[in-house]
Amino acid sequence: MRTRPLGTTGPQVSALGLGCMGMSALYGEADRAESVATIHAALEAGVTLLDTGDFYGMGHNEMLIGEALRTAPAARREQALVSVKFGALRGPDGGWSGYDGRPAAVRNFAAYSLQRLGVDHIDVYRIARLDPDVPIEETVGAIAELVEKGYVRHIGLSEVGAETIRRAAATAPISDLQIEYSLISRGIEDEILPTTRELGIGITAYGVLSRGLISGHFTADRQLGAGDFRAMSPRFQGDNLRHNLNLVEALRKIAEQKGVSVAQIAIAWVLARGEDIVPLVGARRRDRLTEALGALDVSLEAADLAAIEEAVPPGAAAGDRYPAAQMAHLES
Repeated sequence: MRTRPLGTTGPQVSALGLGCMGMSALYGEADRAESVATIHAALEAGVTLLDTGDFYGMGHNEMLIGEALRTAPAARREQALVSVKFGALRGPDGGWSGYDGRPAAVRNFAAYSLQRLGVDHIDVYRIARLDPDVPIEETVGAIAELVEKGYVRHIGLSEVGAETIRRAAATAPISDLQIEYSLISRGIEDEILPTTRELGIGITAYGVLSRGLISGHFTADRQLGAGDFRAMSPRFQGDNLRHNLNLVEALRKIAEQKGVSVAQIAIAWVLARGEDIVPLVGARRRDRLTEALGALDVSLEAADLAAIEEAVPPGAAAGDRYPAAQMAHLES
């Protein structure tokens, strides 16, 4: 497994990380035993970065990762680095009600995460979205205090804009920014990516397959189950979906010429964007994990990259990546 640095102040991690959200929430039912087996298979393959959020399944995902770590061989368990997002406020009905970045809340969220994960420290800790009522300096300062006390190793950011990135970096060392980045979500390239590169901050890219939309496995007639957030996602609706799947078919032609899958070429494209970018793959099953890991063996030459850009140019996707209410929380 190749490794990449999470910025100039963060740890070395595997070139691909495992995003664990789908094992607990937002994509319908998941198989717990298969989820644990997938985490074990990822660790066995050399994946070191496991990404979660304390609000994924209201703690379920952290407990799942905790179980997987407890039951993994000691050598694999020790190599795991856990990245945690916090701050999202939810109700018993699963509804969303904003974000809390107050220092007291930061400490409270961390205490619960440490317990659910069954660890003595969190490797990377970040607020999931900016709390508009709390200066980022206060939130990051509270995480920095947790670093000083040994409860957190590194400070990350998530879905914030260039100005907030600069303010956070002036407060404490920032390892990485977690943000959506894929062939059909390229908004970071204009201002955010140049800023992180100037400041030596890495990128952990989630949504590299746009929630399965550009995986090559999603079809127009697929029925989404109860609790699957994609049923409300603009990119998965009506004419938007048909347009976006046409992009996938154009990408499939290039993948077939390379002898790889659509998912592999989409992940390989993100990998090729720079050594400072670590894609997170949201595999919930071992077969999908194996496919994703195959992207590490895909070499994209200049001609390949040009063909991909022609098939899926910037801004080609139809529909926003979230419903309007959630888009409003994206400072990025």
